[in-house]
Amino acid sequence: MDFCLESKTTNCKNCYKCIRHCPIKSISFAGNKASIIKDSCILCGRCYLVCPQEVKVVRNDVDIVKNMINSGQKVYASLAPSFISYYSYTSLDELESALKRLGFYALEETAIGATIVKKAYDEMLKEKDRDVIISSCCHSINLLIQKHYPTAKKYLANVLSPMLAHAKDIKTRDKDARVVFIGPCIAKKDEADVNKGLVDAVLTFKELDEWLNNSAITLKEVDSDWRKEESKARLFPTCEGILKTMECSNKDFQYLAIDGVENSKRVIEDILAGKIHKCFIEMSSCEGSCVNGPLSNKDKSVASSYFDINAASGDKDFVEGTIGYHDIEKNYYSISVSEAIPSEEEINKKLIEMGKQEKEKILNCGSCGYNTCREKAIAIIQGKANIDMCLPYLMEKAESFSDNIVSNTPNGIMVLDEGLNIQSLNKAMCKIINVPEASYVIHKNLTTILDPTDYFKALEGKIIYCKKLYINEYDKYVENTIIYDRKFHVLLSIMKDITDEELAKQRHDEVLKKSLEITDKVVEKNMRAVQEIASLLGESTAETKVALNTLKETLKDDK
Repeated sequence: MDFCLESKTTNCKNCYKCIRHCPIKSISFAGNKASIIKDSCILCGRCYLVCPQEVKVVRNDVDIVKNMINSGQKVYASLAPSFISYYSYTSLDELESALKRLGFYALEETAIGATIVKKAYDEMLKEKDRDVIISSCCHSINLLIQKHYPTAKKYLANVLSPMLAHAKDIKTRDKDARVVFIGPCIAKKDEADVNKGLVDAVLTFKELDEWLNNSAITLKEVDSDWRKEESKARLFPTCEGILKTMECSNKDFQYLAIDGVENSKRVIEDILAGKIHKCFIEMSSCEGSCVNGPLSNKDKSVASSYFDINAASGDKDFVEGTIGYHDIEKNYYSISVSEAIPSEEEINKKLIEMGKQEKEKILNCGSCGYNTCREKAIAIIQGKANIDMCLPYLMEKAESFSDNIVSNTPNGIMVLDEGLNIQSLNKAMCKIINVPEASYVIHKNLTTILDPTDYFKALEGKIIYCKKLYINEYDKYVENTIIYDRKFHVLLSIMKDITDEELAKQRHDEVLKKSLEITDKVVEKNMRAVQEIASLLGESTAETKVALNTLKETLKDDK
């Protein structure tokens, strides 16, 4: 089956937000597209939630469920206890009626499986050889340990999650049953995929809503009291909810609830460092636990969702299922993540390539999505990132490139704001206006150094392109181009100093003028001599005059 979370191939805008929010950096970036690295992903759904372009897509399994129903199979819906918050406006009877209209055989609460699991946890705490126990309800936490902290897998409670336990309980009671879990979690789709034979498909609340809408089925708004006495395990999707349902009778143990992947990582690292002992830890990847799952109702706060579920939860357990502790045993295996760890020499070499050879250049700004420049260097070596993802690096590169152009161009360049106040100018422009340094005129008004007439015209929309000017106060001839950038509210003046060319042209014109004067004198004063010469050469006076006049016109044309 396809991986349950993918990135679309289009519309990624290179914002790196998914990398920035991914707690394990399981995102690669290539070809202007961020892609999920399936091998290391723990399916926490952070990238799905934060992507501003909505290019992360959750696999839709509605058609799989429809096919099961259409083939005549008995399909049970296992409804996650967070449904109480998501569908707080209606009732359980309404939900059951709607699901049956879709073709489901029956609806049961996943909290029945949670009851089986929490009793298994209490039994574990009675075993003398137990030290640290981490709850195994959250598939993302299980994947985090299996993939990224494999030596900690021995601390995972060796039992199925409530979803899997409930599915096994249903199938123990009804051999023909097919089970579809419905909840707010992306990771549960993967959990069903890898635990064949228990949960046959997983739908999110969002998928169920779309299916109901497409089938023209509306859930009625009902003022309903969700609470029933035998429903204590409904607390499971809230932070500390698992602990609240347990007996926690072993006084040698401490009991702790941890939510959020970053917090979980730190606690796991403390466990592996030998800093935590004799502790049962309820651990969830979502802050606030499952009520804040990636496909929960984001219009509601975690507190509001907690109040809904707390109000609906009774003081007694669900009626016990047909299976017990030993029927839901599960050993968690390590999942290899193929990411080679580079050497210090490789990392330092890559940092130098990134322009981070000096300590002050290592900003650790996080604009690339990685927490540190070192972390980014490792990601580049592993093929997950590229050098150009660094904003300071790109800015420095662009500034260096543009500075080189501006500094070395023979043309004068000056930038002004719309009030004609000078913002910057290069060395060539300083030379044109006869100032030793730019600081002499920066922030002064243009009127202090130049006639502003053409600049006012540019502000009005007139195009000033290669206009020849003589600047009397500087004794310079220039060609001036003025560009008005309305978007950034600046004027750009590009001046080419053509003084030498203009003076050379003037000298050339002077030589031509003198040549013409000499030619005129020759024509006027020496015509008789020319006629005699022409007579001796057999040419007429007229022809000679024509020849001289032609020479005169040629000289004029050269001018």
